[in-house]
Amino acid sequence: MTEHSIPDEGRQPRAARPAAPADPRGEPARARKARDTPGAAAFPAQAQARTGDPAAGPSDEHSQSSGPSGQQPDPHRPRPAPEGGPARPGPDKAAGQGEGQDILDGAPAGAPGGEERRTGQPRPPGSGPAAMRRDGDRLRFVGAATRRIARGIDLDEIVMGLCRATVPTFSDAILVYLRDPLPVGEERPSGTLVLRLRRTDRLRSIEEGAEEPDTDGGTLPALQMQNDLVTTAELCEVNPGGALAEVLRGVRPVFADGPAARAALPELLGDGRNAPAGQRTILAPLRGRRRVIGAAVFLRRPDRPAFENDDLLVAAQLATHSALGIDKAVLYGREAYIADELQRTMLPETLPRPTGVRLASRYLPAAETARVGGDWYDAIPLPGSRVALVVGDVMGHSMTSAAIMGQLRTTAQTLAGLDLPPQEVLHHLDEQAQRLGSDRMATCLYAVYDPVAHRITIANAGHPPPVLLHLGGRAEVLRVPPGAPIGVGGVDFEAVELDAPAGATLLLYTDGLVESRLRDVWTGIEQLRERLAATAQLTGPDHPPPLEALCDDVLDMLGPGDRDDDIALLAARFDGIAPSDVAYWYLEPEDATPARARRLARSALERWGLQELTDSLELLVSEVVTNAVRYASRPVTLRLLRTDVLRCEVGDEVPQLPRLRQARATDEGGRGLYLVNKLARRWGATRLSTGKVVWFELNHS
Repeated sequence: MTEHSIPDEGRQPRAARPAAPADPRGEPARARKARDTPGAAAFPAQAQARTGDPAAGPSDEHSQSSGPSGQQPDPHRPRPAPEGGPARPGPDKAAGQGEGQDILDGAPAGAPGGEERRTGQPRPPGSGPAAMRRDGDRLRFVGAATRRIARGIDLDEIVMGLCRATVPTFSDAILVYLRDPLPVGEERPSGTLVLRLRRTDRLRSIEEGAEEPDTDGGTLPALQMQNDLVTTAELCEVNPGGALAEVLRGVRPVFADGPAARAALPELLGDGRNAPAGQRTILAPLRGRRRVIGAAVFLRRPDRPAFENDDLLVAAQLATHSALGIDKAVLYGREAYIADELQRTMLPETLPRPTGVRLASRYLPAAETARVGGDWYDAIPLPGSRVALVVGDVMGHSMTSAAIMGQLRTTAQTLAGLDLPPQEVLHHLDEQAQRLGSDRMATCLYAVYDPVAHRITIANAGHPPPVLLHLGGRAEVLRVPPGAPIGVGGVDFEAVELDAPAGATLLLYTDGLVESRLRDVWTGIEQLRERLAATAQLTGPDHPPPLEALCDDVLDMLGPGDRDDDIALLAARFDGIAPSDVAYWYLEPEDATPARARRLARSALERWGLQELTDSLELLVSEVVTNAVRYASRPVTLRLLRTDVLRCEVGDEVPQLPRLRQARATDEGGRGLYLVNKLARRWGATRLSTGKVVWFELNHS
């Protein structure tokens, strides 16, 4: 039979409707069905309300009297059921309010013996709406808990997420044990399995205090928990053949009253410490992708309902998500450690202290998630008390960029050791970048500072120009030819030589300092120049700002969200060497040259008031000059520099570097460098494009 719905406009009130048709036995069909429904006899009022029998009178749910015929019915009143079927319950019944009857099957909520509405089969105990609501609550709790656990990135965040998600919603206390040490990736741990107590969370006991805030900012009543669980053993060495090892291998969570857990818990918690008896303790192994990495213990107080069997599934879900998250956190920690170590080894551990210049540096990664990048800086001492200042930026923020940066930095150090001009260094770096790959591009600025001449020579390869802060507080952007980036190939680089007055500060930086999504590079350079000038005004025209404070102040110009790239910063304060502290001579390669060199050195020491160094300096100068004159065919240079140390430099055109060796008793020579090594503070030899320089330093008071 096809049923047609009755429009609201034409629907009659309940009192005006005709009675339901009777079956052949003379009884209304709906009343007979309500009478035959199981559980209807226990709740006659509900049965009458369901049948809609007019003789039953108004129900408790809809007790208002109906109006006259033709009056509009209450719009919130349920529609009558079709002929031969049960009436649809009202809103209060659907919400589970009333006498507790099952709104789905017509049986009392949770009452055993009810029938399924569609199959008519008896419903098993514990499968009523109350059980369904509990199952729904469990699913919602598991979803919320796993989302909270998944939000963690490092190990502590994930363990804390597990504890905060379970206490007090799922348990009153939790103990989290993790393997010590935690294996990483495919590592196969060796030795005995050791579990360390990583974290404990619980509700305060009555003796400890009153209420403790929960994770939502509310308060929870004080609870009575066993205090000995808080002082459980920190370390647990798992016996390979013991009960705890068996439970961990089984992976599945178990109750404390099980035969395996009954012996495993004392082994885990320590001697003399017992967990709550019965189904108030769950021991859940934590298994990662490869192996068991720990265990979690969930506990409930005696006055709270015990765990149910379905709670084992909840514990299994929590343990699985936590273990996978811990695996992820360990891998992330290893990657972050590798990235930090890679970046740290690619950059100078400490800056040198060359004569006539002071240095300071800073490096900031782009973000916590991008710890490595292609920015680098370097300071390389050169012969003649000069120093090479380098800053560069490889395209990208990855391990590949850092590796390319490391190779280019090593190449730059090697080329600097050959004392090549700055433009030649950039040319060879460009060739090296092309050998590394077709898309290996970088920008670089290479400068050489001479403290004696107070000059600086700069070559640029597509890098932002340096800023020079003068002693009086004026900051200027140096006009340096921009050049093409390294890796383009087929381009020439040009170098310029500029004045480097004493007291001035040169600032080399990468584009991450001046360029972002909020500003273009030239706007950032102008802001940097203004910031340097404003900082210099704070210390006065005759006192340059301290280098370390200057670097920090420059980085403070970056606002929140104003950094899209990593930053390398190198600041050089030019002190220079005064002409009165320099003595320089050309010596012909003759037999009398060593004696003349001793006389010149003695006179310089007398002029500087360093007569106490006369004997040592004459001996060492005689040995070094003798070796130079022996093989040279052109004039030999001798230079003395007085700074915080006395430095002597002897140069010739022979490229072969001297080597320290142990002379035999019968050898007539070979002891000159041995004496230099014993008497000098430091010494060395550097190959130049025109020969070599042998130098040594002596301390003076």
